[in-house]
Amino acid sequence: MASLAAALTASGGAESPGFLNDLIKQLWPNMSVAIARMIGDIVEPMFSTMLPAPLNGLKFEKIDLGPVPMHISNVDVHETDNSGIKLDVDLDWDGKCDIELKGNMIPKIGVEHVKLRGRFSILLCPLTNVMPLIGAAQVAFINEPQLDLEFTDAAHIANLGVIDRAIRKVILSIIASMAVLPNRFLVKLDTANDWFKTYQHPLGVLRLTVESGSNLGQDKEGKSFLKRLVHDVSDCFVKVKLSAEPEWRTTTIKDNRHPEWNETHDFLITDHEQILQVDVQDADSASGDDDIGVGAIIVKKLLLEGGRHELSLTHKGQSTGGKLTLHGEFYQFVPDASSITSAGEAGGDKIVGLMSVLIASARNLGGRRQELKPSVRVVWGEKVWRTAIKTDSPGFDIENPGYDQSFKIPVLAGMVPGPPVKFVLMDGEEEKGEAEISLDEVLGVPELAVQRDLDVGNGVTVKAGVWLRGTKLAQ
Repeated sequence: MASLAAALTASGGAESPGFLNDLIKQLWPNMSVAIARMIGDIVEPMFSTMLPAPLNGLKFEKIDLGPVPMHISNVDVHETDNSGIKLDVDLDWDGKCDIELKGNMIPKIGVEHVKLRGRFSILLCPLTNVMPLIGAAQVAFINEPQLDLEFTDAAHIANLGVIDRAIRKVILSIIASMAVLPNRFLVKLDTANDWFKTYQHPLGVLRLTVESGSNLGQDKEGKSFLKRLVHDVSDCFVKVKLSAEPEWRTTTIKDNRHPEWNETHDFLITDHEQILQVDVQDADSASGDDDIGVGAIIVKKLLLEGGRHELSLTHKGQSTGGKLTLHGEFYQFVPDASSITSAGEAGGDKIVGLMSVLIASARNLGGRRQELKPSVRVVWGEKVWRTAIKTDSPGFDIENPGYDQSFKIPVLAGMVPGPPVKFVLMDGEEEKGEAEISLDEVLGVPELAVQRDLDVGNGVTVKAGVWLRGTKLAQ
């Protein structure tokens, strides 16, 4: 196994983006139509559930993404652990658009300019010996992208700032749920693609400790830039965000501009280029929490510095003079159960391993095609997950539906072996059959992985698998 430094600095070298940009330019008339259709199908239904009234009645009347194609730069090519190809690129779109939204109780809203930028990852795997040589492409932003919207007749739109923030929040939430790591958007290039060879498992765990802060809540002159009362000393806490993973926050330390937390949290790492975003705030129950300062550091940079970094904080783009000291250790996921089975010493909420459950497909479903609504429910103890519910549509084989979905369970001390993983075939809300995989069976094979066609009854099978991985401190 390569050293941590070697893994962090591994690269196939920078590649020229010229050919790819030429290709995007040629394909843009077709790409823009396909993307516009996806926006209408995916974003519009979310307005009703994610926007407050009266914005929740917004609908697209027109989506024209304009003639300017997306542009990529800073291309880096890697080989993945499963012998695939990984392209990392900077994506920048300065789109001159013509988008119109209208609601029942608000005037028509037009968007004439969209700016989208971020680091984008493209996974091409598995590689095959049959055309088109690549089984599938998976695309995702490594970190949450930046999105800016410019509205037509902006001066005449009441509450423009509220509308702008609300619409951007919905769009970014949808992007995060579909295509910000660890979430990837799958495009099958081969209809017979093997999901087990396609799925890219997380790399490991970053054990991050927020150690201490200094000069928090004051500027270089030592005066509070948030509060003007001399006696009002900040009650500080820290929020940490990593891509689309859930946010974590420390406890609040009262009346201290130089707090010491020494609090630790484990983050699942999917890519070393992921960014830790830190937001230090002053807890204020009367008027809401106040921003003290923000900062960010790439996981790779933190680890290459030996795991310790003093992060400078800014507020509204200006330096605050405040610092936050972070410490991180990286634990690789390895096919070795020792960290899981001997994890009683670890205790607490430290991640000692990972269980991945993959659902590829179901086969030989019976019944009326128009009435079938198959899905697979996964049950492990009190934890329950469910795949998408499929319905009959042109070109889709509802009797042999593909799911290509995964569920990740961070393993804490004492959780494994635990109960078996159950796979329940559902038709709508009706259970049609079930099968299970025992974790003792998974632990009993050298590769710590069991994948097969599970017989759920009546000749129906579900292709599924369970993987276990332990952790090992990377050196």
